[in-house]
Amino acid sequence: MTPPLDVLVVGAGPTGLALAAQLRSHGTRFRVVDRSLDRVRESRALGIQPRTLEALAGFEVSEELVARGNPAMGLRLHLGRRTVSVPLFDIGATDTPYPFLLFLAQSETESVLGEHLAARDVTIERGTEVVGLERQGADVVARLRGRDGAEETVTARYVVGCDGAHSTVRAQAGIGFEGYSYPQTYLLADLEVDGLEPGAVHSYMTGNGMLFFFPLGSPAPWRMLAMRPSDAPDTKVTLPLLQGIAERYGALGLTLRDPVWMTDFRLHNRGAARYRSGPFFLAGDAAHIHSPAGAQGMNTGIQDALNLGWKLALVCRGAAREELLDTYGAERAPVGRDVRRFTDRAFVIGTSPHPVLRFARARLVPRLAPLAGHATAPRRRVFRTVSELGIHYRRSPASTTGPRRPAAAHAPATGCPTCPAGSRTESPPPAGTCC
Repeated sequence: MTPPLDVLVVGAGPTGLALAAQLRSHGTRFRVVDRSLDRVRESRALGIQPRTLEALAGFEVSEELVARGNPAMGLRLHLGRRTVSVPLFDIGATDTPYPFLLFLAQSETESVLGEHLAARDVTIERGTEVVGLERQGADVVARLRGRDGAEETVTARYVVGCDGAHSTVRAQAGIGFEGYSYPQTYLLADLEVDGLEPGAVHSYMTGNGMLFFFPLGSPAPWRMLAMRPSDAPDTKVTLPLLQGIAERYGALGLTLRDPVWMTDFRLHNRGAARYRSGPFFLAGDAAHIHSPAGAQGMNTGIQDALNLGWKLALVCRGAAREELLDTYGAERAPVGRDVRRFTDRAFVIGTSPHPVLRFARARLVPRLAPLAGHATAPRRRVFRTVSELGIHYRRSPASTTGPRRPAAAHAPATGCPTCPAGSRTESPPPAGTCC
């Protein structure tokens, strides 16, 4: 049996890699295992929000992410014969060094985080599957099976499931995953598109639903996302099928070509009944899955990981009490619920076949869209939600209200009653100020 670990991280997607970066920065004893033989090569998640870039800046990876990505500042709404330009992140962004939504393929995000870990001698153990988890006293004994079929036993103080919607850790911990599935099927492709203005998000809205083109850059210039029409054949995704559906949604004059990835999928909205069960924790898709509306999923997972990582590190080295770990679920579960609620509303508005919403998409949106640029207050509220900069932990059990101070000097506490860190941080407080 190998020496005991502080933390076993299961899953090496963006959530698991971010957790590993946080643990490594504190010198925590951990291992990261993933049953996949390689990191993802498809784009999958493709938007990085300002809050996530802020949270990752302490690991000196944000600038590399920005260098590889495509900051998008505008939305082009194609409404029949009209095209309306709507700024995305032009307001409410004065308090962040990253006032944009960064489009970057998940494969590139994982590459940057992986390179960061490799430079710090962290090995991602790919092809290693968790086949059993059993509590023994205060620890967890995990059985791991390597790519050669050989098994080993590992003892860890804590196990964190960053292993996606079909989480083994969640199942082994006996945590429920409650929610529902959407009835529609969606088409996804990374490809070339001739005739599309670069540097902006393009949306084609009709009564039947919406079609999006997102500026990607790599592995292809564009990401296409569309709902398969209910009367469209349920056949294999092909380029002619995508071309036909694009034209059906009003994207006339565009030529789709050279796809590097095409797929179809169903969407779900589910959340874990709790984020912790004893020594087991859940983060990312293991804790919450939802529609891709607003590019929230990967960002929420990374922020889960960073919130949990420093707390585990402090507890494991004896610098904080065990009770600090309870604040993880108290702080992040409400965020997960809010994201599920927000994405569900946006998804239903954009795709529901209800006559009222079909009429709104087809008739009202073309009339109201030109006014969007003047609706400052609503756009600011949407920005704070989508960018995730509005997240705070003022009601966390680890936060206290002290003597009233001038607004300019006040930074809402988070993480611990004596921690001076601001309400947006996912990093630990300065040494000596926590617990």
